Amino acid sequence: MTASDRHGERHAPVRDSADAAAALLERVVDRIGARASVTAVFGEPVVREKVTVVPVARIAFGFGGGAGRGLHASHAGQGGGGGGGADTRPQGFIEITAAGAVFKPVRDPWTDVVLPLAGLAVLAAPGIARAWSRRHPR
Repeated sequence: MTASDRHGERHAPVRDSADAAAALLERVVDRIGARASVTAVFGEPVVREKVTVVPVARIAFGFGGGAGRGLHASHAGQGGGGGGGADTRPQGFIEITAAGAVFKPVRDPWTDVVLPLAGLAVLAAPGIARAWSRRHPR
């Protein structure tokens, strides 16, 4: 067996491994992509009396994959991998009435609590520091 034959044998499994990783990632993307539709973002409309409400969400997908190979005098290297993720967050709803359609955002409860408290703390800090220094002189 020649050096080039050995070299070729080392690369064949790595190529198969890389192809398998790429094929797996492609299948995952195809399956998730098939489920990504308008109803996934907007949801099914809900009708009550003369009002229709359409939920609205933000959906984000991310995918990545990789393969590697490396040769060392003592062994052949190889690798492969992939992954993905999705994030869905409610954004609000569209309210449809005879008067028209209005988008109403859903607010994060932390925005209504934490931000005002942080602002209050920033405004109150100098006064609290002055009162502390008067009661505890050096």
